Amino acid sequence: MRKLIEFDCAGEMLVGTLDDAAGTTGLLIVSGGNEIRIGAHRGMARLAERVARADHPVLRFDRRGIGDSTGANGGYESSAADIAAAAQAFRETGVERIVAFGNCDAATALAFFHAPAGIDTLLLANPWTVETADEMPPAAAIRAHYASKLRNPSEWLRLLRGGVNIAKLLRGLRKASNKPPQAATSLSARLAAALAQAQAPVTILLATGDNTAIAFADALKGPAFDAVRAKVQVERLDSASHSFARAADKDWLLERVLQALR
Repeated sequence: MRKLIEFDCAGEMLVGTLDDAAGTTGLLIVSGGNEIRIGAHRGMARLAERVARADHPVLRFDRRGIGDSTGANGGYESSAADIAAAAQAFRETGVERIVAFGNCDAATALAFFHAPAGIDTLLLANPWTVETADEMPPAAAIRAHYASKLRNPSEWLRLLRGGVNIAKLLRGLRKASNKPPQAATSLSARLAAALAQAQAPVTILLATGDNTAIAFADALKGPAFDAVRAKVQVERLDSASHSFARAADKDWLLERVLQALR
């Protein structure tokens, strides 16, 4: 049964959708970006429906200032109270163990804030590690893109025939040469520290052709993540879809979610 629920968060009202089921291990879905709880292309609503059919309750919610919830939108870095409030509301429905799933900056938020919320297991898709956003992909994604093109003889012919935007190429090369921030205060370093300290089991899901996933995979190779690599499980999907939009992507994601819930 699907129903709306409301619960308090720091004096504001959060609105969530509960797909009820008989099980006591439930899935808490945290939305990324400014996305409402339904998800891109109704993806999270459909995932919730399929998980509930497997006897696991699911709660999706809008954080403060998003969708139906009141308050100011402070972004994912200010969502600790929202995640904790949602987890508490979920437990009050009878759920005893919580698996939390988040994509993009919701994955990063869960890594930062899962402990105070008492979340038992983390399923983090394409975690966000990009320090600043602009119109171009992350540097690691640009490097991967150019590496692929350099292996393709037809791309060299395109360049010689003038079929390549040289200005855009130079902008891409400049950004590709950027090294990720090394400071302990950088986003990737803070994420590495949070994952290293996590007491909950962590599975990372990466759509290998997605720019955000490419940036995370590149960061994962660095020294900041030395203590993380042996601790987390990483599963990779051959897809460029950030939101797991294809039917096969959805099936792959569902199976990983159900594995975590079991």
